[in-house]
Amino acid sequence: MKKYLFGAAIFALIGFTACNEQSAATEETESTESATTEAVADPAQITADNVEELTSIEFTEEAFDFGEITQGEKVEHTFKFKNTGENDLVIVSAKGSCGCTIPEWPKEPIAPGEEGEMFVVFNSDGKKGKQHKKVTVVANTEPATTVVALRGDIIVPEATEEPAAE
Repeated sequence: MKKYLFGAAIFALIGFTACNEQSAATEETESTESATTEAVADPAQITADNVEELTSIEFTEEAFDFGEITQGEKVEHTFKFKNTGENDLVIVSAKGSCGCTIPEWPKEPIAPGEEGEMFVVFNSDGKKGKQHKKVTVVANTEPATTVVALRGDIIVPEATEEPAAE
């Protein structure tokens, strides 16, 4: 179990450093980490020595089916969750499986027993057919990652023929 946590922490750390998005996002993360005092704000900090700082998260739904939409439409959905553990919940990141799926999550700690929301926008521009887009949430939970998803079917509108000019 300790190896799993360590491996997940290393994987997350590599992912964070590989993305060259260190400008405003880094400053925001640093200010969030300092504001959370003793909360485990970075999966790389999760070790056997601070396991008692872990908590748990429970989403009201693991997947949202948006049904059929026309190509180019945007789907917006709010995933609700609850901190079901005994320590503050700190969401370090949330990332869509592709650039078409953008999540927004609370940056402040969620107290035990409190609820929060993650807002997700899926842009179907250029997509067709059945879609299953995942959002991976990294937090001070066990396991360190939780996945929720959006799914549905993208219908491509039929091209209308213009009458030939005579």
